[in-house]
Amino acid sequence: MKIELIPLLKLQRDLYDVSNAQKRFDLYLKTMLNTDASDADLLPMVAMNPMGKEHIPKMLDTLLAINAETEAAHTIATVADSFREDEDSDTFKLGLVVVDDLMGGWTNRYTCEFDHRFRVEHNLKRRWLTVMLWTSETPSVQKVREETLVTLYRTRYIRQHGVAHTLQEMLRQEGYAMAMSDCQQPTLESEDIAYTWEVISSHLSTQDHPTIMACLFGDRAAHLLGYTPQGLSDRAGLAAALAQYRSTVE
Repeated sequence: MKIELIPLLKLQRDLYDVSNAQKRFDLYLKTMLNTDASDADLLPMVAMNPMGKEHIPKMLDTLLAINAETEAAHTIATVADSFREDEDSDTFKLGLVVVDDLMGGWTNRYTCEFDHRFRVEHNLKRRWLTVMLWTSETPSVQKVREETLVTLYRTRYIRQHGVAHTLQEMLRQEGYAMAMSDCQQPTLESEDIAYTWEVISSHLSTQDHPTIMACLFGDRAAHLLGYTPQGLSDRAGLAAALAQYRSTVE
């Protein structure tokens, strides 16, 4: 598997130089879609909010100032040899996109993040990978590197094991991707990790979406989405998956 980084951050920033909201949205569509507007040529930009507030261009300015795409390219280069050893020789395009989960109603963090992690068939078919950088998180070189690696390792896992359908399959996928990327978050105290496994162990084979969301993201997400809470901390399932995978490779 080969990775080609496609610069998208300046395209996103340039949209915010257009002060008129309708003209900006029209330019966004023209920039993102193909010539007959039947599909997105720049697939990662589907996730951005072209109608957001001033915090979005400010974050884009920060990312451009720290050369985020150069850092992503360097990160790709550090693992390129390993990924070339995979059996296939497909080339994927990868782009960074700012996703607005901080202000406005454009994006629900939990549902968008779930789709980004697990509903990836269309993106993989199109040979596009998206690195999401959330407006609620402080932009940094470390965050760019981490999110780039998670995207790469997640893609490798899915191409080797298939798309995850059950909670257990999702936990294995994300535990692998986060641990291989040396992610430090999400994390919980050991007692909370043990409790989380007690709660979710009876749901590992489920494909019920509300139950999966509550187990992965915790009670805060469950309440927000109208699902039955499971008595879990924020992102408990993901924290448990990361802790378990780390314990198997240490």
